[in-house]
Amino acid sequence: MFLGLHRHRHFFESGCDDMPPKGRHHHGRGKRRDWGDERRTPRGDIKYILLELLAEEPRHGYELIKELEARYGGFWKPSPGSVYPTLQLLEEGGYLTFEQIEGRKVYTITDTGRELLSERGDRLPSMDRGNRPQQLIELKEAIADVGAAVMQVARSNNADKVTRVRETLNRVKREIYSILAEE
Repeated sequence: MFLGLHRHRHFFESGCDDMPPKGRHHHGRGKRRDWGDERRTPRGDIKYILLELLAEEPRHGYELIKELEARYGGFWKPSPGSVYPTLQLLEEGGYLTFEQIEGRKVYTITDTGRELLSERGDRLPSMDRGNRPQQLIELKEAIADVGAAVMQVARSNNADKVTRVRETLNRVKREIYSILAEE
């Protein structure tokens, strides 16, 4: 808990992180879209994830962002707007220290930060480098391949092919939603 920092007093209890809240978001003309029921990381884990990375070795903010992107197989890249304020709050709370090295703040976890991690218990399973879900990585590659093929058709400037590809993509989208509805 941050002593004397009223604006941050609920930081650790609140589950503050950079993930969007659960539920529905509104986008234009009254449409409602469900962006999913699951968060990529449980609410509040960003602070623990950063502390775990810093327990491995001191790092600066950009290194933390890139490491998280790599560990999550490219499916989650925390924004600088969530990482840097969280690092600042952790530093203000005594969980981290930093030193300026070549113009960058390089953060190191403190004993208090290690205590917070040990109170937390088990490591977050998604943090293990070898634990990247291969299926998700393959899905990402398939999406990229489809995107490249669609762009080739778009560059062909052939109206008939563009229409057929658009219809195919709409059909695939409906099939994907029907798979999601199976749950």
